[in-house]
Amino acid sequence: MGKQEVLLLVLVFAVVAFEQPIVDAKFSNSMHFNWGVQHSSVVGDGDELHLVLDQMSGSGVQSKKRFMFGSIEMLIKLVPGNSAGTVTAYYLSSSGIKHDEIDFEFLGNVSGQPYIIHTNIYAQGNGRKEQQFYPWFDPTADFHNYTIHWNPREIVWFVDGLPIRVYRNYENMGVPFPNQQGMWVYSSLWNADNWATRGGLEKINWSGAPFVAQFQRFRARACKWNGPVSISQCALDSPGNWWSSPTYSKLSYTKQGQMKWVRDNYMIYDYCKDTKRFNGQMPPECFQQQY
Repeated sequence: MGKQEVLLLVLVFAVVAFEQPIVDAKFSNSMHFNWGVQHSSVVGDGDELHLVLDQMSGSGVQSKKRFMFGSIEMLIKLVPGNSAGTVTAYYLSSSGIKHDEIDFEFLGNVSGQPYIIHTNIYAQGNGRKEQQFYPWFDPTADFHNYTIHWNPREIVWFVDGLPIRVYRNYENMGVPFPNQQGMWVYSSLWNADNWATRGGLEKINWSGAPFVAQFQRFRARACKWNGPVSISQCALDSPGNWWSSPTYSKLSYTKQGQMKWVRDNYMIYDYCKDTKRFNGQMPPECFQQQY
């Protein structure tokens, strides 16, 4: 086989790898309201979602399908003004006591103060792996892209294409990793003024209600969950499972540099540095390279 034929095959495999089915970006087709439907609306051509919080209730949506591995992305514009006590959530989660979960949560604040981007991960019901960041932009002025990339080797949280966090698979050290359960995609807006802003010191100012968070372009370029058989199918190293390719096994040097910039300048909490919380007995993954 000549070089041209080899190059052609490589290009064909690349096209196949990136032509995974994408869940319809219209919220009206891909999600349903799982609570507070009276406080929610799908607008436009079904491609924009508004979640509302007032003194009666918050609201939330859930994807109609479950996934295992791939990229899940959403454009979000957060509650403007005094959003203290409110939480806008965007996350993946299975169900049950020993659930898996990958979180983006946006903790509101008083006017003029920055939001907090709160990230966490649960595997088999075990969590307590929080990292928090200030945004380097106003997340209420426009829509920004929040993406969760999840494969058998690592989970990466992206904001506008910049990686802010990596959580690698250290099962060989006895650290659980979410790779046994399919997860739904959730978004919600709710009252968390018992903890969200300054540990609960700042309560919701209901004179500013109703509070509205806006969502666009939900896309799940991911492996659909079809029961336990998906554990092996979605993790298979094959051209179709692009998320398992070597390209996505570790951040590139460029992406590592971007993440270092975010973490050096905007990270405000890392569970791996909270020795007091863990009485000096730090989780084993905290001693490993996370890039």
